[in-house]
Amino acid sequence: MNILDLPEEIAKIDKDNLVSSILKLPDQIDQAWREVGQIEIPLDYMRATNIIVTGMGGSALCGRIVDALTSEKIRSPFEVSTDFRLPNYVDENTLCIVSSYSGTTEETIESVSTEVAQSQGTKIFGITTGNRLADFFKERKIPAYIFNPTNNPSQQPRMSLGYSVTALLRLLSLLQYLSLSETEIVKVVKFVGQLISDYGLDKLSNENLAKSLSLKLKGRLPVYIASDHLTGSIHAFKNQTNENAKTYANCFDIPELNHHLMEGLKFPAQIKQLMTFLFFESDLYKPEIIKRYPLTLEVVEKNEIQTLTYKMRGSTKLEQVYELLVLGSFISYYLAILNGVNPTPIPWVDYFKDKLSR
Repeated sequence: MNILDLPEEIAKIDKDNLVSSILKLPDQIDQAWREVGQIEIPLDYMRATNIIVTGMGGSALCGRIVDALTSEKIRSPFEVSTDFRLPNYVDENTLCIVSSYSGTTEETIESVSTEVAQSQGTKIFGITTGNRLADFFKERKIPAYIFNPTNNPSQQPRMSLGYSVTALLRLLSLLQYLSLSETEIVKVVKFVGQLISDYGLDKLSNENLAKSLSLKLKGRLPVYIASDHLTGSIHAFKNQTNENAKTYANCFDIPELNHHLMEGLKFPAQIKQLMTFLFFESDLYKPEIIKRYPLTLEVVEKNEIQTLTYKMRGSTKLEQVYELLVLGSFISYYLAILNGVNPTPIPWVDYFKDKLSR
């Protein structure tokens, strides 16, 4: 029996109980949907002609995920900014959503502070748990979702995506930039609960796809492949693989990779022995994209690189986005356990921030 089927051994490695945050993802979704719905938002926020989400790392993931999910139905241009400054076009016609889980992210605070100081009249909305950013919003009477992350016991931003993704979707729905019903969210919460049961600690490896995929990815360099509505979610999966499993990972989307990456699979030859491509297939991709998946997989295998596939189970794009968040969270967690590392601490990020602050 491998370690993934030994809960007492897992607990010795997961000393900070990061898995508890994965298990509470349905509660995060439910809490964010309810609480954002109670926030009073100025009516003129509905009249923005462009939308931008500014944040860093785990706090920016919600923007990437929602951008990919809603690109074909949102009524205004949508962009994600991960920088010290907002784009020059930002003005009184922009809805700027400022996302920082900790409320202390240097780049995010500077970008919004500069924007306010320059009196651009930007329509700002905040998503944070407190600290400097929450004080900034309160002092200036800027509407914000300042939440108590009771359903994220690990307190890691990358494990709070149920909050940030749902909060952003709820906000855009309230402001009528897209249509999303409570019935859809209720179905997602139920579906996510079922996935957690199927991929959680209690299911043994021989009947748990998250565990079996983790075992196949151990000691490998994962390359995640997805398309359309799932490109934001694989970015989150990549980030969690980096931070939870302390493992290098990369992600690409089809059809873009068909125009360059396939020619980059030859050298260095040694690295091919370590790489594994994990393809996320979906019946909800565009037909033109679906037909590219088996051919792309064939090209990768002809380059003598290991491949794996996962077929999305969700019946809607919204369900599949959250499905990949659940699966990615569990796989990155199980990889951490297989690597024998506590998934919660991020020592090199902390080291970098400490040195930078001196």
